[in-house]
Amino acid sequence: MRHVIAIDQGTTGTTVLILDEELRLRGRGYREFPQIYPQPGWVEHDPEAIWASVTGALGQALAAAKLAPADIAAIGITNQRETSVLWDRATGHPVHNAIVWQDRRTADACAAIKARGVEARVRELTGLPVDPYFSGTKIRWILDQDPALAARAGRGELAFATIDGFLIHRLTGGQAHAVDVTNASRTLLCELRTMTWSDELCGLLGVPRELLPTVVPSSGTIGVTRGVPGLPDGVPICGVAGDQQAALFGQACFEPGDAKCTFGTGAFILMNTGTEPVPSHAGLVTTVAWKLGDGEVAYALEGSAFIAGAAVQWLRDGLGLIGSAAEIEALARSVPDAGGVVVVPAFTGLGAPHWRPEARGLISGLTRGTTRAHLARATLEGIALQNVDILRAMERDSGRSLRALKVDGGAAANDLLMQYQADVLGVAISRPEVVETTALGAAYLAGLAAGVWTDKDAIRKSWREERRFEPAAERGWVDEHLARWATAVGKA
Repeated sequence: MRHVIAIDQGTTGTTVLILDEELRLRGRGYREFPQIYPQPGWVEHDPEAIWASVTGALGQALAAAKLAPADIAAIGITNQRETSVLWDRATGHPVHNAIVWQDRRTADACAAIKARGVEARVRELTGLPVDPYFSGTKIRWILDQDPALAARAGRGELAFATIDGFLIHRLTGGQAHAVDVTNASRTLLCELRTMTWSDELCGLLGVPRELLPTVVPSSGTIGVTRGVPGLPDGVPICGVAGDQQAALFGQACFEPGDAKCTFGTGAFILMNTGTEPVPSHAGLVTTVAWKLGDGEVAYALEGSAFIAGAAVQWLRDGLGLIGSAAEIEALARSVPDAGGVVVVPAFTGLGAPHWRPEARGLISGLTRGTTRAHLARATLEGIALQNVDILRAMERDSGRSLRALKVDGGAAANDLLMQYQADVLGVAISRPEVVETTALGAAYLAGLAAGVWTDKDAIRKSWREERRFEPAAERGWVDEHLARWATAVGKA
């Protein structure tokens, strides 16, 4: 029996799954790592802490699986996207903390680029708006902190990558410097149609070409392991995709119009649009969904709400209203509704379709009768209502009506949230048996390249629904909730 190792490097921790060719889970590991907040709106990670979380989770999974080296067919990687790392090519040591996708420190730099009147050109080439979310301005910010860094970058002494590339570099013992097409498409430096680095965009953002990695397909051998604790040398790394694209693949969203929402730290919705990129006129992102080893390319429309599960963490850690994230559903169910309270969880600005980095979270509709249960319910509702804005924009851009929405991620286990999402969206919510579809997508991409699975049909047949939530609310109730939400977003 052949096995695939899936490394899911997320924003707050790393999960490693070991799956056999019949998709049975043979081993699992998880390690959290610290979040660094130097000042409001700034978020950083220590790359060495990320690597330690990977090796720790890998060791835990391998200990559970008890595999012989010959049993491991391939490794797949999926990762938090846009998070940017620069390191010294000679030593492999990072030259600065990683700047995380949530970070807003380059908002002024993005405003300056927009003021030059070039945003339309950037969107034409990349499918992306100019926003601090993406990697390009993060790279320039790091270089600007020390004149010596910029000089070294120009001489080719430094390397940049998103987290997938950093892990590829470490897993191969420094032999490979590569990122896959899905991660490259999130940098503001890569042309969407050609999937190659653009001299024009590098010049616009002030990023030296010498920093940049090779762009590779999402499925296909990139390198082999070398010197990784617990792993034999020579295991091929065969699948890589940014977390949301990996989840789209793991949910078997292979047909145009198929869509999924991952409820993680943020909420991330992707709709497969087929073999041609669809420009957005409604505030969404056009992105690469995947590129397979046989040359097949799929594109997607994406909308991201920066805060989803993180809002529940805020109730727990920031306000102390719950002792654990799992408690929120019972607390929210203890009241029949949110009592008129609306929570807009724009703690790091508003993402799609608004793109307002200066926006901030708010609670409106408070009365003397408001309790922590009302706040809990309003927080769950705010997570779902953000998604309605995104999905309606997606339908306008694609010209397709949503048939159903597949869901995954930690908060997808919350039945109250899923039913509310179905009600305000007006379409069925489909939850799979395996909710860790991000890691599953990485495993599928690697297993396809290694011959563990023959084709996408074999993957499609393996996908199974655990529960479906049908919309059950009256139209007037829905309209009332949407109107209250729109008013609160206007205030934010």
